[in-house]
Amino acid sequence: MAKTPFIFISPAKYIQGAGAILSLGEHIKPLGSRVLVLGGNTGLETTRAGRRESFAASGITQSEEPFIGESTEEEITRIAKLAESGGFDVIMACGGGKAIDTAKAAASQTKKPVVIVPTVASNDSPCSSISVVYNHDGSFNRLLFLGRNPDLVLVDTEIIAKSPVRQLISGMGDALATYYEADAGFRSGAKNVPGGMITQTAITLAKLCRDTLFEFGVGAKIACENNLVTPALERVVEANTLLSGLGFESGAVALAHALSEGLTTIPEAHTHTHGELVAFGLLAQLLLEGRDHETVSNVFEFCNKVGLPTTLAQIGAEPGDELRRAATIAAEPGRPSNNLPFEITPRSVYDALVAADAVGKMYSK
Repeated sequence: MAKTPFIFISPAKYIQGAGAILSLGEHIKPLGSRVLVLGGNTGLETTRAGRRESFAASGITQSEEPFIGESTEEEITRIAKLAESGGFDVIMACGGGKAIDTAKAAASQTKKPVVIVPTVASNDSPCSSISVVYNHDGSFNRLLFLGRNPDLVLVDTEIIAKSPVRQLISGMGDALATYYEADAGFRSGAKNVPGGMITQTAITLAKLCRDTLFEFGVGAKIACENNLVTPALERVVEANTLLSGLGFESGAVALAHALSEGLTTIPEAHTHTHGELVAFGLLAQLLLEGRDHETVSNVFEFCNKVGLPTTLAQIGAEPGDELRRAATIAAEPGRPSNNLPFEITPRSVYDALVAADAVGKMYSK
C-alpha cells in the first residue's frame, strides 16, 4: 500500500494591491466573457465602478445578483441555477466570507470558473477549496469540500482600507490560529484538506502568517481606522487572505476552528464574527495543549492590542450548559479538534474554555 503523499494546493492566481480592481477584466477574459456577480449591497456597491470600467475595456458583460446573507444549501442551489439558466461563463463573488463561500459552491456545482473579489479581509475563505454551509438561523451546518480552489482571487487594498476595521481585526483572529493549528496537525500526523500530508511549505507559510500579524497587526489596524493603504495594511491583508488560506488548507485546522463551529450554537454568539470565535477558540486550544508561558502570553497580549476577544463575555458566552454543549460539539469525532496530538473530551474542552476566560480576565485588567 502506497504511503500518503505530501500535498499542497492553492488558487490559480492571486492579485493584490491598491486599485487592482481596474485590472479585473484582463484577468477574467481568459476564463469567459459573461460574468454572474454575487454580492451583498456593500460588496456590489464598493466594486461597481471598478468592475464597469475594467469589464468595458475587456469586452466583458456582467449581471449583478444580490446575496441573501447566509450561505445556505438553498442559496447555493439558487445561484447555481441562475448561472446555468443565464448562460454565464464565470461566477464571481464581491463581498465577505458567506457570499464567497456561496459563489465557490455554486461554481463547483456548475463546473464553472469562480473569481473572488473580497471587499473585507475578514477571513481566509477567498483562497480555499472549502465552503462553509450555514443554517438559516446562522448556526453552522457543515463543511463542503469542493475539490478545487478559485481560478482568480483579486484583492483591491483601497477597498479593504475603507472597510470596517472590525472586519480586518476579525481576519487577524482567523489568521492568528493558522500556525498553531497547522503545527498541531503536523505533530499529530493529520491529513490536510486535499487528503495529503502537511508539507514544510505549508508550515513555513503558516509561521510567516503569525509573524506578520505580530509585527504589523497594530499598524494595519491604525491604517484601516484611517482608511489608509500602508505597507502594514498590505502585509496584514496578505496574511489574512493568502497566507492564512494556504496555511490552513494545506496545513490543518484543530480545536480553534472546531470551537468556532460549536460556539455558533449559542444564540448570543451569532453577533460575533467567525474570526472572533476562532481567536477565542485558539486561546482555549493553547491552554489545553499546555503551551509554554511565552507563547500563551504573546497570543493573549496580541489579542488585547488589536481588539480580539479574550473572555467569554466578549463573545456572548458564559460558563454553563450552553458552553458545555458547544464544547461537546467541538469534541465530536470527525471534528478538526481531533487533529490535536492527544485525546480530547468534552470535559477537557469545556475546562479549557473556562480557563481561557480566567486568563483573559487577568490579561485585560
